[in-house]
Amino acid sequence: MNTLIAIIGLGVLCLLFEILDFRKAIIPVTIIGLLGVLGLTVADYNAPASYYNNMISVNNFSVTFSSLFIVLTIFLVALSHNFYENHQSKLSDFIAIKIFLLSGAVAMVSFGNLAMFFLGIEVLSISLYILAASNRMNLKSNEAGMKYFLMGSFASGIILFGICLVYGAMGSFDVSEISQMSQSAELPIWFPIGIILLSIGMLFKIAAVPFHFWAPDVYEGSPSMTTATMSTLAKVVAMATFFKLLTALNADLNYNFQLVIVIISIASMTVGNIMALKQSNVKRMLAFSGISHAGFMIMTLLSVGTSAGSLLYYATAYSLAGIGAFSVLFYVCKNQNNEDITNFQGLGKTNPLLAAVLTGSLLSMAGIPIFSGFFAKLALFNQTIDAGYLVVVIVAVINSIISVGYYFKLILAMYSKEPNETRTGKPFLIYAVAILSLLLNIALGLFPSLVMDLI
Repeated sequence: MNTLIAIIGLGVLCLLFEILDFRKAIIPVTIIGLLGVLGLTVADYNAPASYYNNMISVNNFSVTFSSLFIVLTIFLVALSHNFYENHQSKLSDFIAIKIFLLSGAVAMVSFGNLAMFFLGIEVLSISLYILAASNRMNLKSNEAGMKYFLMGSFASGIILFGICLVYGAMGSFDVSEISQMSQSAELPIWFPIGIILLSIGMLFKIAAVPFHFWAPDVYEGSPSMTTATMSTLAKVVAMATFFKLLTALNADLNYNFQLVIVIISIASMTVGNIMALKQSNVKRMLAFSGISHAGFMIMTLLSVGTSAGSLLYYATAYSLAGIGAFSVLFYVCKNQNNEDITNFQGLGKTNPLLAAVLTGSLLSMAGIPIFSGFFAKLALFNQTIDAGYLVVVIVAVINSIISVGYYFKLILAMYSKEPNETRTGKPFLIYAVAILSLLLNIALGLFPSLVMDLI
């Protein structure tokens, strides 16, 4: 609870700094504040508690995922310094929205009541709608904001309908009460229907096939900073919340439900990777890559009793690789009208360091050893095989091989083509975030137990 109060206080402080004309202090103070919030969050580890009649429930699952979200937000705020340097008058707005988005993310993994769960989803979603359409003079940004708003509103409506049916069946919004009552012999038919609707709504938020159609256009049209936020933070928040929702409500994950999960997982991996092979726009390619990674993360739902640690590790590995890739994209595509692969040509010669960071991030996403992405997939595959779903693992391995095709297309452009132009300047924060994300990625690859044993 202290975490939520501190985050909201920090967001209000950002807005006050604008009024007091302390714009230069906004980003450093926000980063220091978020480090303090991270300390507050870590202090709650191994100290289960509930607040406000179980509206907020704190346990090791919520603490570890909240810590990951805060670290990702620190990276995104640091990258904002260079990305928004031409929009100084709006800097406080953008940073404050990201902080409030974080409060929604923390509420989503800490809910003990379905009302708090829905409140968290809406805070996160509304923040993203605004950020997606924040480049008002750009037609694509307006289109992205409208598409995301419409699809997100439909998804929220489906989730709300699901919550209503669960409440109608159980007579309570309290998650612990619903969990106890769901163990009774005879459940009203509304309860499983409510769980199905909640699942459909969350699959929209994760952008899993067949609910993925909005993602490529929204990712491409949104400002790159917003795309980075959606691709890393928002995706892992939605996946962690979906996992908690199914486990906390004690949903009956019977064979038929697991069969649907298998189909969605295989479809997401396959469609995401095959569509990514055709893309020349890097943001759009990363959007389809994100859809395929959603398919990998959904595999954890086949063994919910034991896979919380694997989900945390995979989410961490994927989001760190995403942050590294987008930080290089910000540098390369600054002042460009598009994010085509041609912009990355010759980066290995003009800027070997950032080219190495992007290569490392892409290899991690592809699942190449020493990077954490490889060990995350390995842990996921082991658990899925133990759950008796060898077919899913075979398809996942084939898809990992397919993904190498489009990741290497970008890597080859950096190292085998001649540069189009020479870029000047070495923005410190972009370099710092890029290098730090890659080092953390390699460190977690060498010591996976640092994350996997936390839950």
